[in-house]
Amino acid sequence: MNKSHTKANPEKEMSFLEHLEELRWHLIRSTLAVLILAVLAFIFKDFIFDKIIFALRHGSFPTYKMFCSISKAMDMDGFCFEELPFRIQSRTMSGQFSAHIWTSITTGIVLAFPYILFEMWKFISPGLKEKERKTSKGFIVTASLLFFAGVLFGYYLVAPLTIHFLGQYQVSQEIFNDFDLESYISVVRTSTLASGLIFELPIIIYILTRIGLVTPEALRKYRKFALVGILILSAIITPPDVVSQIIVSIPLLVLYEISIYISKIVVRKEKIEQAQV
Repeated sequence: MNKSHTKANPEKEMSFLEHLEELRWHLIRSTLAVLILAVLAFIFKDFIFDKIIFALRHGSFPTYKMFCSISKAMDMDGFCFEELPFRIQSRTMSGQFSAHIWTSITTGIVLAFPYILFEMWKFISPGLKEKERKTSKGFIVTASLLFFAGVLFGYYLVAPLTIHFLGQYQVSQEIFNDFDLESYISVVRTSTLASGLIFELPIIIYILTRIGLVTPEALRKYRKFALVGILILSAIITPPDVVSQIIVSIPLLVLYEISIYISKIVVRKEKIEQAQV
């Protein structure tokens, strides 16, 4: 049972309703942080949309320029272009306003992620032992860095590959691609957020190892199945071409191997602690 942190009686055990009340305030503060950052994103819509979201359809985007240089070196020019051959349209009266609102909220969630983790940590940390608190001091920083690394990976790699493939894909020359605004933004949003969450794999494995649900031996044993799962996941979040799937699957495989190493360290520390008791 968690302990209350009130100044009046710091050792008083909290009731279930008191836990719910404390959780409610953590959620309220997290929501306020998201809303404040969402309002800022709403105000700077020109930068959010023109410089970040719609930048993915221009040949000057860094990822396309990099792949253009690589393709030229290989006597190919598939990634060399000025602008992808499609238009973005809003087909509903509230389409642009709705996209503006939800994009601002998504931006607020991404930017507020470290603070949301901080509020979560403040809620669960009183129920942890002193040793567990010490070993988990870097949780917020590590989890935040992994999340932002995943978001950048999704934005600079997964999203451009997906938009490049789908943006110029045609079953017939008679058809011109006119994409709905929400459909385009959904691709960008899904690619970045999914990648951000996937990059939390080492943190998830750390937690599962601490509570005894995962061991490094099990992770090694099921490595082949994990490889298949990673390839399937890469196929889901990337366009259906082998090169894109391989490019995306490599960091995921590295994360899996890092997770095995983290699990091994956790088990080793637990054995040392048990031996000292």
